[in-house]
Parts: sequence; structure tokens; C-alpha cells
Amino acid sequence: MIVGFPPGGGTDVVARIIAPGLSENLGQPVVIENRPGATGTVAAAMVAKSPADGYTIMMGHVSVNAIAPSLFPNLQYDVLKDFAPVTLVASVPHFVVVHPSLPVHTIQELIEYAKEHPADLSFPSAGNGSTPHLAGEIFKVMAGVTLVHVPYKGSGQSMADLLAGQHKVAFDTAPASAGNVRSGRMRVLGVSSAKRIPEYPDVPTVAEAGVPGYEVITWYGVFAPGGTPSAVVKRLHAETAKAMEAPGTHARLAEAGSDGSVAARPRSSPRSCARTPRATRRSSKKPD
Repeated sequence: MIVGFPPGGGTDVVARIIAPGLSENLGQPVVIENRPGATGTVAAAMVAKSPADGYTIMMGHVSVNAIAPSLFPNLQYDVLKDFAPVTLVASVPHFVVVHPSLPVHTIQELIEYAKEHPADLSFPSAGNGSTPHLAGEIFKVMAGVTLVHVPYKGSGQSMADLLAGQHKVAFDTAPASAGNVRSGRMRVLGVSSAKRIPEYPDVPTVAEAGVPGYEVITWYGVFAPGGTPSAVVKRLHAETAKAMEAPGTHARLAEAGSDGSVAARPRSSPRSCARTPRATRRSSKKPD
């Protein structure tokens, strides 16, 4: 299973939660191979050109399979022709998190601090055009604040620098942030979903905490190369869905902020792609 980001990011976390159960169900090892670069598009191009036999699959996500075509004109793959959707495996919100040294405890306090210290705050992301990048840009526009974006090759690296204090705020996915929030190494101010999530009932939505209408969701899904036989795609879909239904896997996905989404059938996955590019237009932001 190819992951287009370094270890520790949301895509990697979700892939490693799913892989053991999928391996057991298929009766053969499912090896996670991290191929970071260009906001996941390097890995996607590799998978697009791989043999369509079901032995190479990708943990895709909204950045690679929906946002990238809206931002990057020279992609080395066609999202509609070069991939066979297997299933949606997780739909997760983003957390607005801050380093504990930042003297803010609410979204409104963060907005006030940013306005009082214009351009002093930087936020890291998994790369230009990634959802943590766009989540930050949309927040800037809707809250009327100035924040400096710093792109990385993946959330694992960007979160490490946030923990080190090089940045003070981030807008990364729940899977990338949850462990650090639970350990107290990051303070969460808000969640980007329309409603509070059950695993973090005391964390308000960003919308209710001071930025009405703010909502950003990231989805992850399994994809095979285009042209993979229908029977193979159906088998992968069935075994992935079965793996997700296992209590242990379901609990770990919930801890990571997932709503437990799974596509009812393989070809229902692409419908999720249609909505997301609107967020890129709302932010009025192109990659640096």
C-alpha cells in the first residue's frame, strides 16, 4: 500500500490502522511504503503507472484525488482514468492546535492574538495544496487574520516542528494531531467539522467558537491502478470494509477522529471528489 507522505501524518496513520486487518483478510502481507513528495502526487503518479493486478494499491486522499487537479496543471496522472476507486475508509475533521507556550485557549483568543501580532504566527502544513494548508488559508480569510504558511513534505515533519516550538499554530487533520492532543503536548482549540465529535465532546467546533461557517473535512480512500479487474476491486473493497468493521480497528479510527465512513460499493467513492475543490476557490489561494 503506497502512502504519499512520510510516517506520522494522517494518511500514514489511517493506512497503518487499516493494513493489519486487510492483511489478515487477504491472507497475505500488506506492506506500507511511504513515497513522499509534491503533496502526495509523486506517489499517485507511481501508482497510476503500476500494473493493474491488485498487488499495488494506494491510500488516497482528498488532496491527491480531488484538490490537486484544481491547483496543479501538470499532474502526471488523470484522477478519473488512472485510478480504480476501492472504498472510502475515513472522513475526518481538522484540529486547530497550538503550542502550549502560546497564551491562547480559545479560537477567539487566537484570532485576537493574531490581530495584535500580525504576521508573527506561522503555521506548518503537509505541503502546498494539502488540506492542512487550505484549512489554514480558509481560516485566515474567514477570521481576517494574517498567518505565514510554511510547507513541509508531510504532517509528521510539520507536527514535529510545531512540538519543537518553531511554529505556534496548525490546522492539521485529527489523525495527525490526536496523539499529541491526548498527551498534552498540543492544545486543541477547535474542530473543523460542522458538529462536535464524540471522542472529543469538550472541543467546540471552530464555527461555534468564533468563525461561523468554517468547515473543513479530509477523506481517505483506497485506490487501485486504473484498469484493475472488477473482481479484484470488489474483493479489495469487501476485505477492506470487513477490516474496518473489526472492533479494534473501528476504535482506533474513532480515536483518530474518523466518522467510520465506508463506501457501500467500490464505484461510489468518486462522488466525494466533487465538493472539495470549492474550498480551494474560497481561499483564493494557489500554491507558492
